[in-house]
Amino acid sequence: MQTAEEIKTMVKDQYSKIALQDKQTNESSCCGATACCTEVSSIMADDYKDLKGYNPEADLGLGCGLPTQFAKIKKGDVVIDLGSGAGNDCFIARAETGETGKVIGIDMTEAMINRARVNTEKLNYHNVEFRLGEIESMPVPSNAADVIVSNCVLNLVPDKRKAFQEIHRVLKPGGHFSISDIVISGKLPEKVMQTAELYAGCVSGGIPKDEYMNIIKELGFENITIQKEKRVTVPDDVLANYLSADEIQQYKDSGAGVFSITVYADKKKDECCDKTTCCQN
Repeated sequence: MQTAEEIKTMVKDQYSKIALQDKQTNESSCCGATACCTEVSSIMADDYKDLKGYNPEADLGLGCGLPTQFAKIKKGDVVIDLGSGAGNDCFIARAETGETGKVIGIDMTEAMINRARVNTEKLNYHNVEFRLGEIESMPVPSNAADVIVSNCVLNLVPDKRKAFQEIHRVLKPGGHFSISDIVISGKLPEKVMQTAELYAGCVSGGIPKDEYMNIIKELGFENITIQKEKRVTVPDDVLANYLSADEIQQYKDSGAGVFSITVYADKKKDECCDKTTCCQN
């Protein structure tokens, strides 16, 4: 069993490699850093190209949804993107929030932050910034964001409850999130769950869907809605790297599955910041 720090180190290493590659290279592999199949990207990712603010240089083809499309971003909003990568979702959010808003991208990989900042300079955006930090301990004050988005990143975070606690802390009362992520239905084979390549490729880091949704509910969010859901079919040529033919068939017969979901939830408008002081709207 890997420790949280070992998982973080592995993910940082993988995504540091990805940050130095182009989208075509990333799309030809499961997690961008190692070649394994050509089908995963088209299965996992949704097409951003028709969304306002889309920038090809910032699209590494690593997502599993379109959270910004569902995020109900308004002009002037402060938007935070968790696991911002090269900046793709930030630039689309910026198109929604406009010149009067602000977009903050947070990523724990320095190479990704550097790439995103280069992209921002090319676009000459003055209200988009990128901060190096972890989702479980965001470099952002409490009650700072109107909207939080994230695309296929929280499943890579070892402590998902802590991540959602931080989301709750950082959102303004009445703020909301729209997060695309990977969840599991049934029990995936241990070999798949423990594979570093698939983990960084947004599959084995997922937790059971019910557990994921219960974390959000238990932390006091309301109006929890699954905005989009789709099954992710892992191709046989990927599974064959880790499972025998019999094990692959047993996996298929088990009914276990991987799903991409986009989840929306509100922080209550009258939410208190701590045990003694309530926030001002």
